[in-house]
Amino acid sequence: MQIPYMLLQTVLVPTLSTPILALLGKKIGKRVGWIACGILTYTTLLLIIAGVNLWNGAAPIQEEYTWSTSVFSLQFGFLADGLSLPVAFIMNLVCAACAAYSIHYMEHRIDQLYEGRKGMHAIYYAIYLLFAVGLVGVALSTNLIELYLFVELTLVPSYIMIDLYGYVDRHRIAMMYFIWNHVGAALFLIGVVLAAVGSGGNFGVNAISSISGALSFWVCLLILIGWLVKMATFGFHVWLPYAHGEHPTSIAAIIATIVGLGNYVIVRLLIEQIPATFQIFSLPLMILALITMVYGAFLTIAQDDIKRLYACSTISQTAYSLLGLGSLTAMGIAGGVFYFLSHTIGKCILFSVAGIILCQTGIRDMRKMGGLAKKMPLTATLCILGSMILSAIPPLSGFQAEWIMFTGIFKQGTLGATLNLVIAIIGIFATFLTTVYTFWPVMRVFFGPLPKSLENVKEAPLSMTVPLLILALVSFALGIYPDLAMKFLSLIL
Repeated sequence: MQIPYMLLQTVLVPTLSTPILALLGKKIGKRVGWIACGILTYTTLLLIIAGVNLWNGAAPIQEEYTWSTSVFSLQFGFLADGLSLPVAFIMNLVCAACAAYSIHYMEHRIDQLYEGRKGMHAIYYAIYLLFAVGLVGVALSTNLIELYLFVELTLVPSYIMIDLYGYVDRHRIAMMYFIWNHVGAALFLIGVVLAAVGSGGNFGVNAISSISGALSFWVCLLILIGWLVKMATFGFHVWLPYAHGEHPTSIAAIIATIVGLGNYVIVRLLIEQIPATFQIFSLPLMILALITMVYGAFLTIAQDDIKRLYACSTISQTAYSLLGLGSLTAMGIAGGVFYFLSHTIGKCILFSVAGIILCQTGIRDMRKMGGLAKKMPLTATLCILGSMILSAIPPLSGFQAEWIMFTGIFKQGTLGATLNLVIAIIGIFATFLTTVYTFWPVMRVFFGPLPKSLENVKEAPLSMTVPLLILALVSFALGIYPDLAMKFLSLIL
């Protein structure tokens, strides 16, 4: 099926809908959330149609546009291929699910902060659509400056959401989030500008492949460090527990997706374009990933606040994909991207479960919880499913993603130095810590004796649970039939 301007629509429709939602939200309040969900469902369907075309053997979809005025002429475009399409689809799907989830959650939060003012619903959903625009734009961009602008676009709604709707000390934490991520984006921008200068002023993504020598090294280093800051790897992780622990939980999964987005950008710009230069950083990156995995795991285990626990786990989980990318094997890289997509789904479910618990109980401290499975069986089931995804337990997607990724990592280890093999083995043992920090909160929150203060707790509304069940079904489908992702990702190298 051919739909005109298919990829442009995925970015333009939500963008043009932003002022409409701002106006409607002032009149209909929280119900504007259903319109936002409908818009994102439509763009998700467009990406599914694009995926079906690629699945059936069509060439990658590429759209090029020129924005000309009397002063300047700007060329930009979008590309849906085996790498960008599955990434754009999963991110857009998560945004659509979180839009429906937000309806009840933000009603609760706005009642707390602003006494239910309808205008605050309008601001939230109008800004919310910019998340999807930025994320999908990053995935589909064919121009380096275009890609940078979409990266920065994801930063703006993140800052505003934390500042307006966050929790403890939200204004300071919003600024912390903005500064750290802006520094990372600035380093990335310097890298892409150097690449464009070295390629004769060409800002196309493929222009990076034409540079070499010392310039290629510095471009790779700057882009890599910029994204390691944004991905909160060890040494750059200080901001993440605060920002992810205190933002509104309705956008928690989206901010976690922004953190993991660096895995896609590293593959698209560095591994695809300058693999020989990236190989210089391969071993250091794997070591850094391993340190981050272990450190993030122990930091997570030390938490009693359920939101902060899942926030800290993002540090560890994002590093899994980096370990796969650092292997520089076809299966390691494809598995690393697959793991990023699987983690996005699983973390969306778990963060959203934390938000449900906060809404229904008003408590974040797990020491004050227990036995909630009796009162919230569906939420307990979702928490178990999300934990299974992150812990790589079959038949969900995390198992297939880790299996493919570690197959590539071990292959690299057996073909390379002994140190590479040791890293692969330690990586396997580090994954056992994931099972501890994902199922430990399940036991503390949902099982054991029920405190008397929680005897009147009720199950969450379907608007919060059904979107998460849909994501769990997607994960189940990817776990049973991983070719749904790997048929695309196997084409990236």
